[in-house]
Amino acid sequence: MPIRSIEQANFKNKKALVRMDFNVELDNIAQVQEHFKLEVLKKTIDYILGFPGVKVAMLTHFGRPKGKNDPHYSVAKLVPAVEQAFARKVTFVSDCIGKDVVKALDALPSGELLLLENVRFYPEEEANDEEFAKSLAKPFDIYVNEAFGVDHRNHASVTTITKFLPAYAGLHVLEEIEKLDYIRLLPDHPAVAIIGGAKIETKLPLIQALEKNFDAILVGGKVANEAIDQKIVFSEKVLLPLDFDSPLRLDIGPNTIACFIQVIKIAKTIVWNGPLGKFEEKPYDMGTNAILHAILESQAFFVIGGGESLAVLEKTGVMDRIGFVSSGGGAMLEYLSGKKLPGIEALEA
Repeated sequence: MPIRSIEQANFKNKKALVRMDFNVELDNIAQVQEHFKLEVLKKTIDYILGFPGVKVAMLTHFGRPKGKNDPHYSVAKLVPAVEQAFARKVTFVSDCIGKDVVKALDALPSGELLLLENVRFYPEEEANDEEFAKSLAKPFDIYVNEAFGVDHRNHASVTTITKFLPAYAGLHVLEEIEKLDYIRLLPDHPAVAIIGGAKIETKLPLIQALEKNFDAILVGGKVANEAIDQKIVFSEKVLLPLDFDSPLRLDIGPNTIACFIQVIKIAKTIVWNGPLGKFEEKPYDMGTNAILHAILESQAFFVIGGGESLAVLEKTGVMDRIGFVSSGGGAMLEYLSGKKLPGIEALEA
């Protein structure tokens, strides 16, 4: 079923609440490390602010404050990075509901933005409390979901808020669905998936789903170790490592790298989620870097997603050479596995 797009909405003289995913990693001096997650949302902000008289407030979660007002997780520290990404003045509001939001909206100059405080400071957010969703919606006329990374969560600011406001998908959410539908349903063959990272319990459904339409699934990282240790049986399409860097199994070995590269060379579609070793430490980044280099040299349409995978791209400076980069980790996994995402269902026309 099609979902409602912001291109179907009229934002003239409206107050719009845009649910973002600014849940980015910071370094030890509180500098944003995942600029991509901010920059891909600029198109939606520019589109909305193209309407006369519109006022826009952005809402996001950040970290895991566990329903408490914890200054460590305040989104105030994100303001400089958001201003840089959107090239607009951003005013921080120290709450996400109530009179402070109303006052800030009334005072907001044309072309500027509000950033509301972390929505997860309220336990009602993750509890999907209907009254809290109503409070979030109250100062606004229209709602936009531009947070694909949390669309697998049935939270107040993602799903229930759509009961109280006309709701539309942002441009990046629409692009996510378009690209992932192509990968999932109609990939050009040979189609190859590369699955790494950790947690076999989250990656196993994806591997099993991709076996239906893909020609090969290359598995590395902790996922491979767990699959081997648990003696999980796969079809012949799934290729586990032939060797490792050492008995510690912190990276795939040279024979595995060579095997995986041969498969990648003939691929026309590639999807990658998760590094193939402990890439944060040398020399355990060799497998991941070798596979990334092979992908960049291939002629395949390439989709990558997951926080650790994005970190690999930003670290190596090749983000602009990728066909499509998904901003969703868990959401991407669940969508490609064929599961319904509550945040997307709430936007269905």
